[in-house]
Amino acid sequence: MMLSVIIPVYCVEQTLDRCIESVKGQTFSDLEIILVDDGSPDSCPQRCDEWAERDSRIHVIHQPNNGLSAARNAGIDKARGDCITFVDSDDYLDTDTYRRLMPLMEQADIVEFPLYRFYGSQRQHVVNFQDRDYTDMEEYWLKEHAYEHCYAWNKVYRRTLFGQTRFPVGEVFEDTATLPLLLAKAQRLTTTTQGMYYYCANDKGITATASGKELNMLLENHLKILPHWCDSRYYMHVINIQLDVCRLTGRQPAIVPRRINPLAAKLSITQRLKALIIDTLGFNTLCKLNRRKYRS
Repeated sequence: MMLSVIIPVYCVEQTLDRCIESVKGQTFSDLEIILVDDGSPDSCPQRCDEWAERDSRIHVIHQPNNGLSAARNAGIDKARGDCITFVDSDDYLDTDTYRRLMPLMEQADIVEFPLYRFYGSQRQHVVNFQDRDYTDMEEYWLKEHAYEHCYAWNKVYRRTLFGQTRFPVGEVFEDTATLPLLLAKAQRLTTTTQGMYYYCANDKGITATASGKELNMLLENHLKILPHWCDSRYYMHVINIQLDVCRLTGRQPAIVPRRINPLAAKLSITQRLKALIIDTLGFNTLCKLNRRKYRS
């Protein structure tokens, strides 16, 4: 099976070579590397062309700047592999990652593998998985807490899953919008202990700098999912996003209220306290308390 590796490129002069080297040097060699220059104003376009001259497996797309989603979509349109994966150009992978993952794709539609989150910062930590197969995507979403790692790049997908599905152009947190659409088409998802993706810390990334408007996009994605897949922990996860949106925008809550038992399994102490406040005093009171916390 051939793998298409899609790498969007924009203003990453310091990390681009490291990223490409980590993919080019994979011990699994039946792959193509698609570099999508998203109108980068620095030396990245030239570097991409130089890489393509050195390795026939590397292809370059140059396009006007239109954001991460548009860059990934351009790569999907060009991909010829049986499977697709993504790498952000400020990140990199362990050398043997794809060799370990591709045999699993013989039976799966999606394979999710470990990541080192916020690598290089004081917050760095490994997100591990067990070797497990899922045919029920709701079970996967809730049991694996998939909503906490919707990332496009620590997964390999069958190319046919994308069909007419693409990342939403002009939106942020686009992974959260797209993964549920792919899960709806998947028959089998495998999580594995094999491989490692290094998600490097970036103080200028959307996760660190998101505004209320951008967080509202994330909230809207989750509100589409909640009526279909929900348990106490996931609901409280979305409550946290709603609290940030209310605090940053002043908007009234959009989430549909529901009673969450403060003693429900797997809730943190903070989540139990929030559930208790919602149940006894209402969500608006929780919003007010949250605003006061950030003012003090």
